Amino acid sequence: MGKKYFEDFSVGDVFALPERRVERGDIIAFAATYDPQPYHLDERAPATDLGGGLSASGWHVCALFMRMLCDGFLLETTCAGSPGIETLKWRRPVRPGDRLKGRSKVLDARTSRSRPNLGIIRFRHEVENHGGETVMWLEGPILFERRATR
Repeated sequence: MGKKYFEDFSVGDVFALPERRVERGDIIAFAATYDPQPYHLDERAPATDLGGGLSASGWHVCALFMRMLCDGFLLETTCAGSPGIETLKWRRPVRPGDRLKGRSKVLDARTSRSRPNLGIIRFRHEVENHGGETVMWLEGPILFERRATR
């Protein structure tokens, strides 16, 4: 089957996102480069409101989610980018050894008024740990080429 176009999505569609395991070394390496706050670098860092122990940066979780999204379905589409995220919430810390999985649900879809060769699909994406707890969710639009205009 070829790539999915805007017209191939329907409101209510749900796409499973594949599992990603979070490793201690990856948490520390990401934090050292991009978010060097103590609780992302050292298990012995003072406790925060999120609890004690090493936890992944929320931005690291976003990067893991993006990989899950690409591997789940996005690379098999005519995705033309995104104008941004409307809502992003980090709900629980992600710890070494966590196995993350997720899903993306189509909330609504419309043709772009300014670029009629594109459709805009608004998704709600959820990422949860192996215990079924939501660790992050976000909502926002993704642009896709329209088949009808090719």
